[in-house]
Amino acid sequence: MKTKVLLGVLLICTLFVNAQELALASLDKKSGYISKTGNWAIEAKFKEAKSFSGDLAEAMNDNKEWGFINRKGEWVIQPQFEKTKPFNSGYAIVYKDKTWFFINDKGEKALTNVQTDKLYDFSEGMAIVRNGDKVGFINTNGETVVPTKFDKVFEYVNGYAKVQIDDKWGLIDKTGAYLVKPEYDGVSNYYNGHVVANKGDVYGLIINGDFKTLDGVEKIWDFSLNEDLTFAKKDDKVGFINGEGEWVIKPEYDKVRAFVNDLAPVYDGKNWGCINKSGEVVVPFEFDDMEIFSTDGLAPAKPKKEWGFIDKSGKLVIKDQYDISAFGMSMFQKNSVKGFVDGLARVKLKKKWGFIDKEGNVLNNSWYDNLELFN
Repeated sequence: MKTKVLLGVLLICTLFVNAQELALASLDKKSGYISKTGNWAIEAKFKEAKSFSGDLAEAMNDNKEWGFINRKGEWVIQPQFEKTKPFNSGYAIVYKDKTWFFINDKGEKALTNVQTDKLYDFSEGMAIVRNGDKVGFINTNGETVVPTKFDKVFEYVNGYAKVQIDDKWGLIDKTGAYLVKPEYDGVSNYYNGHVVANKGDVYGLIINGDFKTLDGVEKIWDFSLNEDLTFAKKDDKVGFINGEGEWVIKPEYDKVRAFVNDLAPVYDGKNWGCINKSGEVVVPFEFDDMEIFSTDGLAPAKPKKEWGFIDKSGKLVIKDQYDISAFGMSMFQKNSVKGFVDGLARVKLKKKWGFIDKEGNVLNNSWYDNLELFN
């Protein structure tokens, strides 16, 4: 019995180690992966490599051939391709012998019967297919589940895809049924139950199938950054609206960034500071630039020429000495991650990259030529 229990514990530990988050790091023209201890989990032995997508990552050998490794650094798919793209939904697109084709996670050719003029990556179990000037979608079985009848489409996000037909945009689900009929000059993706749309210069929200317009609004950003608030511009100034289209914070700023920990950076035309959700100034307007707070309670801030980190009172708690930090999300950069994530922030100093903790200590006292975020 004790032996079985011990084996079970060892198996759980092994699975945990194999599933640990890794960060791509490059040093002396070689790439490998570090763990959150700062040690090499996979030694820097690859000519090039890319961040993990799931449990597989693209890596290149010294012969400039691409293959795929697992989180132990073992070749799962031997290097043999001229180009590769990351795995998604069980498939990757690769290029060899002047041909692009799908492979499965065993490296075998897959979905060879799909009729398309061009191959597209999978996202959320769906991939675009093109026949002439029209596009639709297939599922992971290679079946056409959305006919190629649209002029343009984008990949699925949160279960829905933006589609264009006759110069008008709408949203469809994975069966091709409309969530939003193609009646708009622009629509956002579906985020947290909210969709932003516009007809010409008229912007609004689609609420229960109806288009609610906002008087005088020149632009509305989507709800990808905050589930209950988004940015909107009126009279060339930016403020915050809720999911009903009501102004929560009046448009009086030149730029704003997302709320995290109930604080949002805002720019008054001269300097950056922070407001709370009541619109009260919490961090004074005294910074040349600023990014969002992390859930750890710190935000990248630039008092003058270099970046440091402030706490929620605006006090500089990590010295401003960095060229750049891997910052968070603004209304202009939606998908980048900046500042602290799980207690570590990626920073650049004197052309080298490293991770620091919330006290400003450099992880493992190590710096790299290039460094990506943990995943």
